[in-house]
Amino acid sequence: MNSGNLLEARELRKSFGRAATFLSGEGPGPRFTAVDKVSFSVAAGETFAIVGESGCGKTTLARMLLRLIEPDSGEVAFDGQDLMTLSGEALRAKRRQMQMIFQDPFASLNPRMRVGAIVAEPLAIHEPGLSGSERRERAVAMLKRVGLTEEATKRYPHEFSGGQRQRVGIARALILRPKLVVADEPVSALDVSVGAQVLLLLQELQREFGLTYVFISHSLPVVAQVATRVAVMRAGRFVEVGGVEQVLYQPVDGYTRELLAAVPELPRA
Repeated sequence: MNSGNLLEARELRKSFGRAATFLSGEGPGPRFTAVDKVSFSVAAGETFAIVGESGCGKTTLARMLLRLIEPDSGEVAFDGQDLMTLSGEALRAKRRQMQMIFQDPFASLNPRMRVGAIVAEPLAIHEPGLSGSERRERAVAMLKRVGLTEEATKRYPHEFSGGQRQRVGIARALILRPKLVVADEPVSALDVSVGAQVLLLLQELQREFGLTYVFISHSLPVVAQVATRVAVMRAGRFVEVGGVEQVLYQPVDGYTRELLAAVPELPRA
């Protein structure tokens, strides 16, 4: 693999067994291929967007990149190292440089923990030498950076709006200063205006911290706003990959054109 890229995936494949249904009484059916031999690379500092309809395999692919799901076959290299060869402490050390922002900002936050503890938790895991006051200080600073106050540390997730909860999730993802952030539909559960504010925040943080994004979305207008390159995914495969201008404004693949035809107008990045 080319070590000039921050992230590289090669021939990733993942299938799942279909569960038996209670009514039919039949055994498991044929396996369903969620991701089918997907390959791509992401350069440092760019936003690589993966766009497609629900069920096309986007989230499965995103989770395989971080080894939250193990692929059936294929390779993932991060920062020049083959992730598939790592385990235990070596994998944990590499994972601190790769973080994820989840789609549902409520389900991804522990409802029993105060926000200060949620944001500081990665520090407790990856930097155990820090004192409690040091962890709290860093959590407060990151919460302020994403637009929340120190008072937020004392409150629970249910006390915040959806947009505020997503800001908490972003603060937690960035507290370790990762190189790569995988954002899985980070604004799809939010109102349009709130989502737009979160997108602007993500772009600001990318410039400030030198972040690289893999951005998962079903929304072409969102992708047009944030991406540098786009992959269009259908039924587990990439059908078109290229720069945002080419893919979204001069598409080659028929499926990409179908998706674009359903969108009234795309914003220019």
